[in-house]
Order: sequence, then structure tokens, then C-alpha cells
Amino acid sequence: MIGLRLQDPFWLLLLIPLLVLGLLAIRRQRRTSVLFSDVSILKTLPATFWLRVKNAMPWVWIIAIALAIIALARPQFGREEFRVRTEGIAMEMCIDRSGSMQAMDFEIDGKRVNRLDAVKKVFYDFVLGQDSLPGRPDDQIGLIAFGGFADAKCPLTLDHNALLQMLKAIKIPQPIHDAKGQIINARLLEEELATAIGDAVVLGIDRLKDAKAKSKVIILLSDGKSNAGLADPAAAAEAAKAFGIKIYTIGVGSTGMAPFPATDRLLIRQQVELDEATLRMLADATGGKYFNAKDTQTLKNVYAEIDKLEKTPSEGRIYTEYRELYKYAMLPGLGLILLVLVVTCTKFRSLP
Repeated sequence: MIGLRLQDPFWLLLLIPLLVLGLLAIRRQRRTSVLFSDVSILKTLPATFWLRVKNAMPWVWIIAIALAIIALARPQFGREEFRVRTEGIAMEMCIDRSGSMQAMDFEIDGKRVNRLDAVKKVFYDFVLGQDSLPGRPDDQIGLIAFGGFADAKCPLTLDHNALLQMLKAIKIPQPIHDAKGQIINARLLEEELATAIGDAVVLGIDRLKDAKAKSKVIILLSDGKSNAGLADPAAAAEAAKAFGIKIYTIGVGSTGMAPFPATDRLLIRQQVELDEATLRMLADATGGKYFNAKDTQTLKNVYAEIDKLEKTPSEGRIYTEYRELYKYAMLPGLGLILLVLVVTCTKFRSLP
């Protein structure tokens, strides 16, 4: 619905005395200044352009001041919308970026991609509401990436555009070579490519425990086996339960052989192991649910189901957003006043 309103309509009362005074001024202007016995011959003379302009000056004054008065009344253009506002939930997304996420067994738009890119794409759609996913505009969402250690990429926020910028920066650790082609970060790389599920859950709990939302959720995506970190996943699950945090776990891929990139074009098959037992335990212990996603479409379906499970009470509200229009009256009004003053002081200047 679209509406027009005046924020201060009482200013329009000034239009009444303006109209009265303007008509009196026009009537006075039309009175004969000098009396002659016969002025009928003057009526036969053609009216010049400047004579017409001079006769119109009182009306220009009236229009200019009327526009200024309308501007003072502050006309506003409003768009009235109905939107369902929810209390929103607090949600931490824990995304695995370990070495096994390089497996190229997912597709996006017919193109083969690794598991991490597929997870990021569907998470992007889940947050913004694209590709049949409704979106989560009222949720506070944080982001954690984990491999051999957990790293908080983004705090809980409603600024989802900033969140998704952080998401784009998540990469799988890669080797760094020196001038001789030797890997100089081999030890650190080995640690980063591991999987610390327990640490990711503990960091998620730390970020959620003080949130004011009534519902607190961790969504953890992993395709590997917990083999690193300081926190035991079982102990982390008990801590989450104590803080009233539910954990939804998503197993990406499955146990078996998966294609990995060897060069830009060559793929080799390697063994991967999905620790479904740990993921199920985390979900069951906290009242969440475990899902398995072996392809991109299944991953979308998982997010859609989570979206249905995690709904909060809502209420309908009507709000109106107004845009100020006073400048469209004020600027022409001031322009006309300036024009009258310039013409009066130049072309129509009169000597006493």
C-alpha cells in the first residue's frame, strides 16, 4: 500500500490569508494610477511579453509563497507493508574445512565442486533465502570454521551480508612451497587438515551461552572423523545440553572412496571416513537431529528441514517507511521568489 501524508498540516492554514492578501494586491494593481478623460485608445495597443510578465508577477508571488507553505507542511510519501517479525534464534554455523573437504563429489549447476564449496553455496542460500530456501532475516547467526583447531570467523550478527563475506574467506589449508619446491608449512598443515569436532562445539557453546534468544542452535557440518583438538565431543555435547543448546549435525558425503584433485584436471580416488556415530551422538544428546547429505540437492533438503524445525513464535506488524518530499515544493518556491526579486530589481525597477 502506498500513501501520501502531511507531517505538519497546520501550516496549510496560512494559505487562507495568503490567498486573501494576494487577491487584494492584484485588485489594487489593476486600479488606474493616473486619471485621463479617455483611455479607450490604450486598450487597442498590443500587449508585449514583458507587460504580460509584469501582470503575472502577483500570481507568481502567490504560487511561490504557497509552495513554501506546502514545504513547511512536510509532505511525505510512505510505503506501508505488512511483515511477520519473529523473535529470531541464535545460531552458530560450524563448518569443517579439513583436508577431506577437498573431495570433488558434489555438483553445482552441473559443475563438479569440492564439498566445502557446496556447503558454502547452500549455507549462503539458507541465510539469504534463495533457491527455494526461505531465508533467516531475523536470526542472529555466527560462523565458526574448524579443521585441526576451531576459529571464530564471525560473531552472532544480524548483518548477514558481513557474515557471508566472512564465509567467502573460508578456505581449505594449502601447502606453501619455497623456491626449491619444498613444503615449508608441513607440520602446521598436518595439524590444520585434521578435524577437531569437539573444539568447534565448545567454541560454539561459548558464543551462544550468553545470547538472549530463546532458542539457541549449533549447526555442525563435517565429513570426517574427530581426530584432533582438546575437547572430547561427548563432553562438549553435555555442556551444550546444560546451556540449552541444540546441535543439528550434517554428515557431508559418506565413508568410502572419493575423488580428490591431484592436478588442475586430474582426479585421484582416496579413502575418506565419515564419523556418523559422533555426529549422531551430538544431535541425540542435545535434542537436535542428524542428517546425511551425499549431494548438493540433499544438502538443500537438509537445510529446508532444519528451517522447518527451528521456527519461533511470530506476530504480524504493519510498519510504514516515509520519504520526505518537502524539497520538491521548497526548491521551486525559492526559485520563483528569487526570480521575482531579480526581475523586480532589474527589468521592472521603478523610480520614486
